[in-house]
Amino acid sequence: MLILAMKDVNDSLIMLGRKIFFFAIVMSICTLVVAQSKPIEQYANVQKQLASGWNTWNTQSVLSHVKLPEGLAVNVGFKNNTISGNRYLHESYISTKDVREERIDPGYHAYDGSYTECTITWEGAVMKVETAHDGNDMVLLVTPLTIPERVQHLIISVGMLWNNPGTIVLRGKTIEASVNSKVWKVEASAPVIEEFLPLNTSYLAYKCNQIVGISVGAPKSLNEVQQIVQRNREQFEKTMNSYGVHKNTWLAQQSVLAWNMIYDSERKAVIAPVSRQWNIFFGGHYVLFDWDTYLSGLMAGFDNKNLAYANVIEVTKTVDDWGMVPNFVSAHGMGSPDRSQPPVGSMAVYELYNKYKDKWLLELTYERLLKWNRWWPKHRDTQGFLCWGTDPIPLDGEANTWQGAAYESGLDNSPMYDGVPFDKNTNQLMQADVGLMGLYIADCKYLASIAKILNKKGDEIELQGRIKAYSLSLSKLWNEEFGLFLNKRTDNGMWSYRLSPTLFYPMIAGVATEDQATRMVKEHLLNPKEFWGEYVIPSIARNDSAFTEQNYWRGRIWAPLNFLVYKGLKNYNLPEVTKQLVEKSNDLLMKNFLLNKRVYENYHASGIGLLPGEKPNTSDSYYHWGALLGYMYLLEKVGK
Repeated sequence: MLILAMKDVNDSLIMLGRKIFFFAIVMSICTLVVAQSKPIEQYANVQKQLASGWNTWNTQSVLSHVKLPEGLAVNVGFKNNTISGNRYLHESYISTKDVREERIDPGYHAYDGSYTECTITWEGAVMKVETAHDGNDMVLLVTPLTIPERVQHLIISVGMLWNNPGTIVLRGKTIEASVNSKVWKVEASAPVIEEFLPLNTSYLAYKCNQIVGISVGAPKSLNEVQQIVQRNREQFEKTMNSYGVHKNTWLAQQSVLAWNMIYDSERKAVIAPVSRQWNIFFGGHYVLFDWDTYLSGLMAGFDNKNLAYANVIEVTKTVDDWGMVPNFVSAHGMGSPDRSQPPVGSMAVYELYNKYKDKWLLELTYERLLKWNRWWPKHRDTQGFLCWGTDPIPLDGEANTWQGAAYESGLDNSPMYDGVPFDKNTNQLMQADVGLMGLYIADCKYLASIAKILNKKGDEIELQGRIKAYSLSLSKLWNEEFGLFLNKRTDNGMWSYRLSPTLFYPMIAGVATEDQATRMVKEHLLNPKEFWGEYVIPSIARNDSAFTEQNYWRGRIWAPLNFLVYKGLKNYNLPEVTKQLVEKSNDLLMKNFLLNKRVYENYHASGIGLLPGEKPNTSDSYYHWGALLGYMYLLEKVGK
């Protein structure tokens, strides 16, 4: 009996061992399958996670709240009932290229849309609009802060966006939206009133002299709506407060990305373009500018990996159609086939990999980035130097012109290019450009690091060859007497003394020696007659005749220039200068953000985003890369 019992035990142990072994094999296979998922599938999952739930996905209004993936939209509008040319506000924007009647002051906006808040000033009324998630449903809370003598009406309209299927039916005081067997009921805590608007979808109207709670999904009382809103607001503030004394810097960066994040049905992707008004200007859906999108993707990577990946991948995908990353690409196939823009893509991709360690990001973008890297010497090399240019490929009036080449630089009207001839034979400005060469060498170095990770030894050797060749050329642009790398004409060999922060980019490339970097910083960056001061860094030296114009790249302060100079300083033993640049940059951002919650495209050298009387298109007032002024501060104070 004892022998039989022992045999049973042994048999049981063997069976258990087999099961454990089989389970281990299955788990290993599953792990291997997940690990070996194609990069394109990994990215599809990123977009699936992003494009989900209620959020301000509709680029045409920050008051349009859309459910993805269904495309159901609940739009907030206001009706003015006085004698006025502005009777119905149905599209609302934070920033604008032209003077608009409404003013939107952006408040909190969680990335996932779980809580949003903004204040609308229009035609004498001031209204606060908040939204919050409640599971798969949403609530809106509209609170009047200033009520004009003649009360306005709140209009809640419901429809389907982008030709998505769904049924919208008005049933008395409720709108029912049926999408994919799910029914959302839209109704409010306030009495419905009659209002007559030529809308092509169902809507409800309420008086704006009361707090109105709106439920989308299961009906809720005003008190229930307020509780949900308060709960979600507190959750957002908990995240914000985790950054302690740096919370306002984080808030400026996070908010300008979240409010500008949209869903584009043409690309079938969530992206964060520069601002909604630029989207409308470039065809109505979206616009992705080259270096703007890469730098904002890098910035988003501070706390939102998926959004960061979306931006850098979507702009890198443009290489498939254009052979390089164009100056811009927008809806309906529009773009700039004649010109590219500053090559900062590999830097953004590598830095994001360095933080999150997702090898598939490198695998998905590497070949495209390498193709773009190869494009530059083929299209923009003169005598071994790189020059900005534009090819003779018709699109608009700027192709193959001086202006098109200036657009490629990203510094559209910089005084550095005043009087520099455009050569239609080479399709380039006749000036070797220090900034372009510094960024290009850095691009080669980042790509070589990626090639090494991906075991692309042949590519790594190829890239090292370009690093060596262009580093040698860039070193020839060092002016020993002046103590700075200078642009140099390719037609007559003359030095250019129009000084811009781009002349510090050899530090990004690591081409400047320690002694050269020290001289550049001491004699020029810290020189108050050129670049230093209370507010830094002006886009042209203060002692340049164009500085007083303060017209776009002619003297105004631009966050990407500060950031790229910061990246260069980090390569050298200059901690005190780095610290000062970071703090001055953040001070400029905070001065404006705390005043009016704006993040500007650029800043007047006096420290104001837009001076009274300046045209709105001088500086978009809610342009995401303006927050790079705070991003480098967060990197230094909070860490990666």
